[in-house]
Amino acid sequence: MSRGESGRHLRGKVAVAGIGNTKRWDAPGRSAFDQLGEAVQLALGDAGLRKQDVDGLFCTLSVSGFPLLNVAERLGLQPRYFDGSMVGGSSFFGHVRSALLAIEAGLCSVALICYGSNQRSAGGKLVSLPDPQPAEAPYNPLYPISSYALAAARHMYDYGTTREQLAEVALAARAWAQRNPAAFKREPLSRDEVLASRPVSDPLTRADCCLVTDGGGALILVSAERAKDLPAPPVYLLGVGAALSHRQIANMPDLTTTCAVNSGQQAYAMAGLGPKDIPMAQLYDAFTINTLLFLEDLGFCPKGEGGRFVEEGGIAPGGRLAVNTNGGGLSCNHPGMYGLFPMIEAVEQLRGQAGERQVMDVEVALAHGNGGVLSSQATAIFGTAAAL
Repeated sequence: MSRGESGRHLRGKVAVAGIGNTKRWDAPGRSAFDQLGEAVQLALGDAGLRKQDVDGLFCTLSVSGFPLLNVAERLGLQPRYFDGSMVGGSSFFGHVRSALLAIEAGLCSVALICYGSNQRSAGGKLVSLPDPQPAEAPYNPLYPISSYALAAARHMYDYGTTREQLAEVALAARAWAQRNPAAFKREPLSRDEVLASRPVSDPLTRADCCLVTDGGGALILVSAERAKDLPAPPVYLLGVGAALSHRQIANMPDLTTTCAVNSGQQAYAMAGLGPKDIPMAQLYDAFTINTLLFLEDLGFCPKGEGGRFVEEGGIAPGGRLAVNTNGGGLSCNHPGMYGLFPMIEAVEQLRGQAGERQVMDVEVALAHGNGGVLSSQATAIFGTAAAL
């Protein structure tokens, strides 16, 4: 792969200058825009910048038509460059890639990526699949869990993955959440409790499903040079990639292999790194099966070995790979679309600001986003100055 094809020349060209996380997971009376606006103010304060400095806007919402226009108006922004691409929870990784290209091309200098949701306080819940394809409709699936259950069932059939191994994903997430004062779920969780959890869509149970929370998040990207003059320790974008596969689960080419294979390869190529160089992965765990699939597809273990990897304690505190150190979508938060929060956690860890859950001496962290029903995948690799 040539330098141009890999995007290697873009490695380390931009840095995260500010992060904002409202940590308001159950906030009745606060709208999605309220959550987003607060996260933006937190990120600006963290970066030592003013709203007037923002000339690039990247966002999407699940509760608003024309979200980019509404957010720009409510924030009082008239950006020189903007992107509101919507491919589900991985959208924000695509926004990071667009921001990288825009900053490098001189189309903007301060890129704001933001999101807000009031899904929990607004009563969000699983619903029947809207406008399903004929292959899915006769089974009256719940959207989106039945799609993920189909992938889980196939993984079990092909590779012998067990319910006990899926349970280890939930247990590891809770163990990390217990080290995070901001996590929504911190109470002890036993293996027996996970295995006895109420079935929702076979083979997945309530314990296999992410939380439903409110929340808001924001990232600010600037050029690497500008980041050096701002107060927060710069965290550099080393590599980023994104891929699309399908819309409905019936059209997924292989239920046990996601296009994270492609997004990961792109990110690794740009970063000049491989899975063996990555000590930490913040993965979009909308369901326990996600974590197994992404561990495999991003190269942290062979295909079909994800269950064994987690069963051996590989992702729990003290394991081979630090995974979802904030508690993830299963135990920390999941406000409709979780994609910004894995990146925010990666930045906090690389800054050494993660408190009791801090992984020592970490210089590189991978974050991964998922959208739709395993439909869109995106991967970003971040590093400290020592990783450049």
